Amino acid sequence: MSDAIPAAPSADSPESPDYDALTRDIAEVPAVEVIVTVAVNLMSAAAVKLGLTEEGDAHKDLDEARKLIHALAGLLDGSATEISSFHAAPLRDGLKSLQLAFREASIVPDEHGQGPGEKYTGAVYG
Repeated sequence: MSDAIPAAPSADSPESPDYDALTRDIAEVPAVEVIVTVAVNLMSAAAVKLGLTEEGDAHKDLDEARKLIHALAGLLDGSATEISSFHAAPLRDGLKSLQLAFREASIVPDEHGQGPGEKYTGAVYG
C-alpha cells in the first residue's frame, strides 16, 4: 500500500475537459438553436411534471410544472422577434398544449388569464 496522494489530472490527460474545444463548439451553435433547445427542454420537463409520460403520476408535481410552463412562456415571448415563425409556431402550439393540460390536471383551476404563462400568452381556452 502506498501513502502517496494521487496526482490531479494534467491538462493533457483524457479526464480533463478541453475547454478550448468546448468554447469553439458553443461558438458555432446559432442562437436560434440554443433558444429552441432550451424551450424543448422546458417543454419536456413540464410534460413530466404534469404526469404526461408513460410513468404517469409518478413524477407529477403541478407546482413545478407551473414554474416550467411560466418560464417557457417568458422565453418564447422574449425571443419571439429573434426566432422565425418556422421555429416559434410549433413551440407556441406545444406551450398551449401544456397550458391546457395544466388546466385539466388542476383540482382548482386558475381563472382564465391567471394560469401558468398566461401573463405572456393571454388567456388559454380549450
